Amino acid sequence: MVVLNKIYTKTGDAGETALGNGTRVAKHSLRVTAYGTVDEANATVGLARLSSTGDLDGQLAMIQNDLFDLGADLCRPEMEKDADAEYPPLRVTDAQVQRLEAEIDAMNADLEPLRSFILPGGSPLAAHLHLCRTVSRRAERLTVELATMEAVNPAAVKYLNRLSDWFFVASRVANDGGRNDVLWIPGANR
Repeated sequence: MVVLNKIYTKTGDAGETALGNGTRVAKHSLRVTAYGTVDEANATVGLARLSSTGDLDGQLAMIQNDLFDLGADLCRPEMEKDADAEYPPLRVTDAQVQRLEAEIDAMNADLEPLRSFILPGGSPLAAHLHLCRTVSRRAERLTVELATMEAVNPAAVKYLNRLSDWFFVASRVANDGGRNDVLWIPGANR
């Protein structure tokens, strides 16, 4: 259980922060940037939830919890020592990826195939979901870059890849099943 009695600690005043294993790193390190962007994605989901209802809101709530799991996963770098840790680190699992895939398939089943690219917009919820999509895609790029230099849970990368797809399909659902999607018209303003 996490207990936060004091919010500020002053331990980061010199530009460093502690990872989940206690290692101190620069706040601008790629690992911190990756999990910080996951946190940013989570905040955009909170914004989207202001307009969501029903099943979609419940799914977004699960995604927010998953994003905290993902942040905890990325914050704890030493995967080879997971079994020896005093507190086993939280890792994103393939089951979480598979849940996203099943939800994408279920949402997409009722949508007409796309014949054009979509501009972010339509309903307020769809616009917010497009913002979620772009921030999660940035988190994915940073996590993939991190994985070229350090050990990263492969399920974390897969989760972020599916998540942006999830937000895209959910934005179409939020646009009255795609009927109110804003379509790109190539060269329309030449």
